[in-house]
This record gives sequence, structure tokens and C-alpha cells, in this order.
Amino acid sequence: MTHPFLTQMAHGLFDRGIGTLRYQFPYMEKGSKRPDAPAVAHATVQAAVAEAARILPAAALFAGGKSFGGRMTSQAQAESPMPGVLGLIFLGFPLHPPGRPSGDRAEHLLEVKVPMLFLQGSRDEFASLDLLEPLIRRLGSRATLRLFPEADHSFHVPKRSGRTDEEISTEMLEAMAAWMDLVLKR
Repeated sequence: MTHPFLTQMAHGLFDRGIGTLRYQFPYMEKGSKRPDAPAVAHATVQAAVAEAARILPAAALFAGGKSFGGRMTSQAQAESPMPGVLGLIFLGFPLHPPGRPSGDRAEHLLEVKVPMLFLQGSRDEFASLDLLEPLIRRLGSRATLRLFPEADHSFHVPKRSGRTDEEISTEMLEAMAAWMDLVLKR
């Protein structure tokens, strides 16, 4: 939760009047590289969302995360919809392991009934666009895809792109804020 990218996103959302609650999965607390079992990760997500609702009962709740955190959030929501969650935001959804394209990790998304925002780099090795774009179409009006040309899974862009990581981060923050506003107006 203290990773520079997540810290930057939290501060950028704060600057736009949007509060965040960051949390760690147990495996990160222990300093392990091996992710928690899905049941443990789902329970962690559900506990974090419940705590956010307890702390700010009148706040509009959106849940999500970066990579593994986003996928565990969507699985938790598909398994047992979290009360009060209006939408899910994914910063680099890990559709498949690098070099092993597959859509298996996405089947649970069909069970998610709230709107979903996918922020994805066009060079993300964890989400082949020829698999991700049909998935978004299959999810229909519940899914919004915002692509960041030349960005990788960490939203880093090469110098040759003519853009900076800072510009990508600003665009991501603007996209999240605008999408949340749109969901709230529905």
C-alpha cells in the first residue's frame, strides 16, 4: 500500500476531492512474495470495504486495485457483492500471466453487476488487447476501457512515445474522477 505508484494515485485522487483507503494483503504484511490464497485475499478486500463504509457511512464507495489487488477485488465482488460498492476500478487488470494469453482469469467478471473501469496500458504483458477488447465488449455497458498508448503494466511509457509517466498518471487520475462522477450521476 505504500508503493510509490499507489501513493501517487491516492494523493492525486485526494487532490481531486476523492478519499482513498489503502490496505495490505496479509502476504505483503509478512514480506512474502507468494500471494495469499484467493479466500484470504477476498476476505481482506471485503474487510477493507466494510471498514471504509464504517468510517464514512455516507460516502460513495468504489473498490479496486492495481493488478492482483484489482483481480481479487473483482473476484470478491463476483462471489459476494459488497454492500454499497457502486463500481470497480482496475489499474492494470491481470488478464493472464505474461507470455501465456488466456481469458480464464476473467470469467468471474460476468458475475459482477456494478460498473467497471479498466485502465490499461497498450503494452501490458498481463493483458493482451486481442483478448481484453472482446472481453470488454462481452461485459457490455458495465465495462469501460481506457487505454494508455505505449504504457506497460506499470503504466511506464518509453521516451520514444513522446509522453512521460507523469502525463500518463495525470490522465489516469482524470479518467478515474470523471468515470466516478458519471457513475454517481446515473
